[in-house]
Order: sequence, then C-alpha cells, then structure tokens
Amino acid sequence: MSKQLENKKAIVTGGSRGIGRAIVEALVAEGAHVAFSYVNNDAAASATVEALKAKGGYVTAVKADMSRREDVERLFKVVEDYGVAPDIVVNSAGTSVFKPIEALDDDEFDKMFALNTRGSFMVLREAARRVADGGRIIQISSGGTAMPSPMTGGYLASKAAGEMLALTLAKEIGARGVTVNVVSPGVTKTDGMVLPEPALEQLVQNTPLRRLGEPADIADVVTFLATDQARWLTGQNIRPSGGLV
Repeated sequence: MSKQLENKKAIVTGGSRGIGRAIVEALVAEGAHVAFSYVNNDAAASATVEALKAKGGYVTAVKADMSRREDVERLFKVVEDYGVAPDIVVNSAGTSVFKPIEALDDDEFDKMFALNTRGSFMVLREAARRVADGGRIIQISSGGTAMPSPMTGGYLASKAAGEMLALTLAKEIGARGVTVNVVSPGVTKTDGMVLPEPALEQLVQNTPLRRLGEPADIADVVTFLATDQARWLTGQNIRPSGGLV
C-alpha cells in the first residue's frame, strides 16, 4: 500500500519528545523523510532516530536552538543539502513557565517569547522562503489561547503571537499552493505536564470525550494537514481537544 507522504521531505522543530516526537513518528509512518530539531536531550533524540530507523524510516536529528537565527537556518539547510526544498514544515518547538502574571519575572517572560514568538517568526519566515510550491506549513500552538486560565498569561501570550504569524502567512503565500494552518492542542499527556492530579481529573470531567489527549491524537491531525486530503484547508486554527475548547 502506498503511503500518503511517500518521499516527502519534512522539517519538525522540537521533535525529540512529547507531541513533537509523535509528529515525527506519524510523518515517518506515512513515508516522509524527516529532519527534526532538538536542543539539549541527546539521549531522547538518539532514541527517536534509532527507533524509527529500525522500522525502516528516514530520519535525522539536528541539535539546534530555534530561538537562534543561525540554528534555524542550519536546520533548513540540512534538507536543502539533499538538493530539494522541504515539502512540510511543522513548528512544534516551545517552552513554558506557568506562574501568575505578578510573579513572572523578566527572564522567564523573555525566554518564552524568544522561542515561542521570535523563534516561530524565524521558522515561519524560513519556511515561507524555502518550502516547495504546494507545500504544507503547520504551527503548533495551544488550546489555552481560546480558554485562558490562571498562571498561563505569559505562555499563552507568546503562543498567540505565533498563531497570528501563521494565519497571516497563509494569506501571503497561498498563491503558491502552500497551505498554512495552526494546530492548538487541548491538555495533552506529556512529560511536561505540571498540573496536579485533582486539576487533571477536573479537566477530564469537563472534556466531552472524558479523557486527556495523547500526543498521537495531535500528531494524527498534523499528519492529515500535511497530506493532499487537506489541500483546501488553509488559514485555519484547528483545536484537537476532545471538545474541551
């Protein structure tokens, strides 16, 4: 059986753990050749590459910080060194600090905006310049931008900026057949989840499908957007959240 993304060239930022890793796995499963970035966790990146290569996948890990312009450019060059333009770019890299606004210090605020906002700008800019005609660009945001809660103000502000960059980009490069969409997950089980158990249980009860999201739930939506089946979807913010938002 043919795979929907056979031989497509994809870039995924923040692909060694959590939702990012699930996206890498899903794209590779559909036949894409994926280069993903990671910052510090060499072991997680190596484990991802080894696991997917053992299944016959084509995947490369690139140690690169998406808050640094030279690293963003280097990640894209990894794909272009093969003589092709990327077909798919998924910007999943991000960082978070959850504190009340009055307790958030300048360094914490700046760290989130350096990666979540300025980093998104640089990744989306490179994607706009380099992605192949008819390509796919997908920005990962947060369902919280539609339903803010205490202690999320700085984080959600930085993510909302990335949404606006992506949704505007969709209108700027659509004439090339490139689609640009945002995926804003609801609460998803990853090792970065910091909510206490009672709060998680309350979220489950408030979710129509009565469970928390899994990284694969988000990755499947991203993979759909990367396929030709999503060719008529652009400039949209899709919220896979089990109905929570």
